[in-house]
Formats: sequence, C-alpha cells, structure tokens
Amino acid sequence: MFHFGFSYVGLVYLVMLFVPNIIWIRNKPNGYDEYSQKENKVLLVLERAGEMLVCACVLIFSDFNIRRSYWSIWLILSFIFMILYELYWLRYFRSSHEMKDFYRSFLGVPVAGAALPVCAFFLLGIYGCNAFLLTAVILLGIGHIGIHLQHRNEIFGKHRRKLPIRIIRGIVGTSGIFIIGICVFIFACRNANYLKHFRMINKGVDEAAYVTLGGQEQYVLMRGMDKENPVIIYLHGGPSSPDTYITYGFADELIEEYTVIAWDQRGCGRTYFYNIENDSENALASFEQAKADLDDLVNYALERFEKEQVVILGHSYGTILGSEYVLEHPEKVSAYIGTAQVVSLEKTDIYSYEDALRKAADAGDDTSELVKAFETFQNSEDHMDMMKLRNLVSPYHPVDISDKTTWMAVTSPYFGMSDLRWFIKQLGDMDEYFALNRQLFDRTFAFDAYENNLKYEMPVYFISGTCDWVCPVDSIKEYAENISAPDVRVELIEGCGHNVQYSLPEAFGERVSGLLKENVP
Repeated sequence: MFHFGFSYVGLVYLVMLFVPNIIWIRNKPNGYDEYSQKENKVLLVLERAGEMLVCACVLIFSDFNIRRSYWSIWLILSFIFMILYELYWLRYFRSSHEMKDFYRSFLGVPVAGAALPVCAFFLLGIYGCNAFLLTAVILLGIGHIGIHLQHRNEIFGKHRRKLPIRIIRGIVGTSGIFIIGICVFIFACRNANYLKHFRMINKGVDEAAYVTLGGQEQYVLMRGMDKENPVIIYLHGGPSSPDTYITYGFADELIEEYTVIAWDQRGCGRTYFYNIENDSENALASFEQAKADLDDLVNYALERFEKEQVVILGHSYGTILGSEYVLEHPEKVSAYIGTAQVVSLEKTDIYSYEDALRKAADAGDDTSELVKAFETFQNSEDHMDMMKLRNLVSPYHPVDISDKTTWMAVTSPYFGMSDLRWFIKQLGDMDEYFALNRQLFDRTFAFDAYENNLKYEMPVYFISGTCDWVCPVDSIKEYAENISAPDVRVELIEGCGHNVQYSLPEAFGERVSGLLKENVP
C-alpha cells in the first residue's frame, strides 16, 4: 500500500520522459505549430492536469522504488515501455523531422510518442498499487493520446477499416477499458481503506513485521490506536488458513480500545513463503511447536506493549491452539474468546450429519449417498473423506448472512502477493495441501476438548453464528455447561455461519468489546 517518500524510480522515469522532449523543442516537425493551434481545449486541459499530477505522484510515493516482490513483473513491463519510448525518439531524431516522421507508427503502436509513456506510467501505478497515479495517468492518456490521435488523423486521414477488424478492435478496446476500470476501482478501494486506517492509527501502531518465534521469522500484523491499550492476539483457523490480511474487517471495531495482533502461523501464508528455503516441507510445523511459537508471541507482546496479560481470541482451529494455550499459561491470559469453538471435529461432524440427514428425509431427498459418505468417514482417517461428507451436508445448512472475505481481501490495504500465492495453494491439489501440514491436521482431527482440563482460570466467552454447522452451536453450548471459569458465556449472532467475524464484523467487534469491558479489568 502507498507510502509517502521520495521515489528514485519515479525520478528516472521523469528524466527519460523529459530529456527527449527538451531535445524535441529544437527539433519540432515542420509545421507542428500550425497543428497545435487547432488542438481541442478540453483535451488540452486534461493533458496539462494529467502531466502535473503524474509528475507529482511518481516522486512523492516510495512504493514505486525497486523491492523484492512478485509485483516487480509490472515494474519490468513498465520499464520496457519506457525503453521503447526512447527508441521511438531515437528513430524520430534520425529522421527528416517531418510530421509524418513524428506520427508514423512504431512497432505497430500508433502515436507511440504519446501511448508508450502512458502505458509505462499506468503499469508503474499497478506496481505501486497506487490509485492516485492510475487516475492521473488516465487523465493524461485521454488528453495526451487524444490530441495526438487528432493530429495523426489530420496528417494521414481517417481510414475506415474492414468490419472484422473494427469488431476485433472494438472488443479489445472495450476489454481494455473494463480491465483499466477494474484496476483503478480496486486500487482506489485499497487506497481509501489505507487512508482510513492511517487516520485511525497515526498515533498508535500499524505495523507489519517478521518476528522471531520459535527460532523462525514469522509474519505478524499489529494495529491499535493507543499502545497503552490492552492487547488481543488473534489466532486464525484452518489449520494453515491465515486471514491476517482481512482481520482489519473486525479489528477496526476494536482498535480504539485494544491493540490487535494477527499472525500467519508457522507453515502457512507469508510465514511459509518467507521460510520456504529452510523448511519447504513444513517438517517443523507441529502442534507443540505452534504452542511454543504462540508463547513466544505472547511474550513479545507483553514486553513490547508493557503488559502483564493478553486476551487470546481464536477462530475455528485457532480455538484448539488457543484453548490449550490458555489452560497451560493462565498467568499470561486475562480472557479467552473462542469464535466457532472446536469441541471435537468427529463429534461435530456427527451433529452436522444427523441434522442434514433429518432435513434431507423431510424433503424427500435420496439420502443414500449421504449415508454412504458418513459410513466411509467413520471408518476412515483420510481427510478427503471428511471433506466429501461436508460437501454433501452443506446444502442442508444454508447461511442467511454470507461472509465478506472475498471483498475484504480484494480491497484490503494489507493484501500481498504471498497471501494470494497461499490462497491459490489452498485451491490446488488437496492431498498435497493436507500433506504440507499433515501434523497439524492429524492433531486437529484427533482433538477432543473434553480430554483437556475443564477448569479455566480466566473468563471464557464463545461467539458463534447461529448458522454455523462446521462447529455446531449445540456442541459449544454443551461444552460451556461442562467447564468452569470465573465467567462463561455463549454469544450468538443471528444468521451468520462459520466466519461470523467476517459476516457481521461490526456486530462481532461490538460483542468482543462489550464482553471484555464488562468482565475483564
């Protein structure tokens, strides 16, 4: 996301832009001044405005500078266009300096002197994820390219192309405009989100960093408006399903009163790719190691923010990690919040199956495939059999309020290429994906909360969506009745499914804040 600061790449681009134009002043095409007097005034205003804005943008944002990122492909493509721009000028300066020389196509690109730099700066804007530059380039492109297309038509005349070519050009042009519009819209949303967060946290902490946990550099995102506030550590689900880049959705409702720390756990997300050369097969990603990593993160937070205790907030698999951690380290935890609390995956899938079977029978549906999948699941240790059962059960458990994870990711000011790479990996070969974190998945499927200590030494709160059948509400209520703690509550948010914190993030944040303010000193 954009950061103010000097861009040496922007300076290089401006030098490459202005030097040929300065030389051109003394080498204008014969008769150019006559054509310039007939330029469209509206296009001229857009051109001048675009020029000033582009020059300012490329200099004041440091995000255009060279960095180690897969986004660098956009910078490389952008620079190629600038090189072609210089070659275009070289051809012109070696010509007889006639208008036809100036407007002759270059490598098939009409008005190359206008189009090539516009393309270069647009790609630079994509590289920097900067909606300001993209908008400025669009203004420049409309004005600058429009003016020179007008001159070119005056010189060479308009040639009506054959119908198939016109159709193809129309399709390509419309597609290009659509893609440009989508890019500008997405980056504008991301930039707007960033500005909102920048204003919210300009006196607090808004930091993405790699922190040493268990001897490995792991990615954490820390956000809060006041460093004096209590600390909440959020544990994502999965296992190995990091959502750090969208935690802002619910964290925005908390950061006025709390510092929220999200973390890509060992073996997944940014942490995985950052350490891929040392542990590409996740040999070190065990559940015991995860608890040790979490303890290091808690200690880091306690020391950095000068606290005696933190709040642990877990989601789905994160509740397995979180609940075991708080039972083992009660002295470091002021409260535990389980969102979509896992009690026992085997038992919860039975809950879900029995309810789906009943609904299928009432609807008169053929239940043979569902029954067969459940029998296979009971006699199998293959994770894919569980996934098949869940796919058959899910149509009988619709969610009234869908989560907003996709939109939050697309418009997230914290979304990066490594987040996208891991998301793609999750959509790939499932056997390969499960194998990468098999130790964690095996531990998750074997987990039974009743086998652990049922006595918590801090307040315990469970927040779930009423439509969550991945971690059914009835199993959580039953578990809450069997544990002891200074305070135990089950809070339900109507209509939400498994990702309640992303379905109604405002309501979720209010529940978390309300519970903590009321019961945690």
